[in-house]
Amino acid sequence: MPERTPTIVAMGGGGFSMEPDNPLLDDFVLSLAASDCPRVCFLPTPSGDAEGYIARFHDSFEGRPVEASHLNLFGRPREDLRDFVLSQDVVYVGGGNTANALAIWRVHGMDAILREAWERGVILTGLSAGMICWFEAGMTDSFGPVRPWHDGLAFLPGSACPHYDGEEDRRPTYRAAVQDGFPGGYAADDGAAFVFRGTELAECVASRPDAACYRVTLRKDGVNEEPLVTRYLG
Repeated sequence: MPERTPTIVAMGGGGFSMEPDNPLLDDFVLSLAASDCPRVCFLPTPSGDAEGYIARFHDSFEGRPVEASHLNLFGRPREDLRDFVLSQDVVYVGGGNTANALAIWRVHGMDAILREAWERGVILTGLSAGMICWFEAGMTDSFGPVRPWHDGLAFLPGSACPHYDGEEDRRPTYRAAVQDGFPGGYAADDGAAFVFRGTELAECVASRPDAACYRVTLRKDGVNEEPLVTRYLG
């Protein structure tokens, strides 16, 4: 596979699992792949490899010009993990328990495999847990109520907060955490996504006209929430 620019599309929410009748975000991800029939692998680890979630992925991508697959890590994983992941054009991480997913990935060496895939230009994407995981830190409900978490893959600097408009406790909890010294970073509404080229933010896109992306930082006068230009994909 020819090497391409490392790319991450980090969705606050949306995609096939949250917007089954709105394919705009998923279509956008596919458009970034350098293939007329991209290989797309669903990584459902955050959901515990939930069979229903996997079935919804395959149902959603059926009929599209893609080669869809999924990768289970519970039970007995396949022996060619590295070769399989590196052969993909897109790796799509689902929602669920972020902390559990990272623990499982590290046990099987998937953290290193995903980094190598990213560096080689395999597009990494996902929503919720599949947004948080790429950053140094994030706001997660992996342990119950939403709280700061510092153990991400750290491909991208700073922190991430998904579901900014979809769950009422996300915004105030994130702002309070940043006020208390948690790393600032990026917050996305459901249906909004950040596109990173390397570690630099390239653009923000959305599947709904009113979905927004924000840069959240701590300044001398308090927490600053900067709305970012977000391109509606419709």
